Amino acid sequence: MPSTGYTYQVSLQLLRARDGERPEEPATLTFEHVNHDDLFAIVERMRGSTGLAPDAAAEAAIGLKLLSEVMIREKHNPLFDPLRNGVREFIVKLKGLSPSAQ
Repeated sequence: MPSTGYTYQVSLQLLRARDGERPEEPATLTFEHVNHDDLFAIVERMRGSTGLAPDAAAEAAIGLKLLSEVMIREKHNPLFDPLRNGVREFIVKLKGLSPSAQ
């Protein structure tokens, strides 16, 4: 099936354990994610409008967009029912922020 959006490769690698030790062979997780939005543009908008530190804005943007896209695809799955209204309200609030909100 052709992509209906942007296709991303998402990678996560464990750099240090809770105790500060570096693993001999770091655990990694990599997967593809299709999203209807340009995630790089979303991150830049969040960096410019939320007042969050740059990394925190990126973390929040990517986490929210990964979760919300899965919720859209799984719209009939009751697992996400407790989150739907809150996530929708949060996204509307984010979209209403201006770059001067810092």
